[in-house]
Amino acid sequence: MSGRVEQFAALVAQHPENGLFRFSLAQALIAGGRADAAVPHLEFCIRQKADWMLPRILLGQQLLASGQPATAKPLLEEALRLAIEQDHQDPADELRALLQSL
Repeated sequence: MSGRVEQFAALVAQHPENGLFRFSLAQALIAGGRADAAVPHLEFCIRQKADWMLPRILLGQQLLASGQPATAKPLLEEALRLAIEQDHQDPADELRALLQSL
């Protein structure tokens, strides 16, 4: 495991209900080429915080990469809705383009 994965895995072990630690672990896992291991942490973040856009984007991208566009689409649509509500223009534009390609 990379240092960042080990660091955040230890924090998640100590504080399993901390969504920020789980999100950071998911990002480190994705960066380390272990996106499949990031999925449960992203799912946790989505369940924990209804208006958290980024875990939805990352999970949607992972699902697309693993050949699950039908499962990814609702997550990406929800992420787009949140991006618009929260006035995040760049993610909204990227999500629109991604959704059009599905």
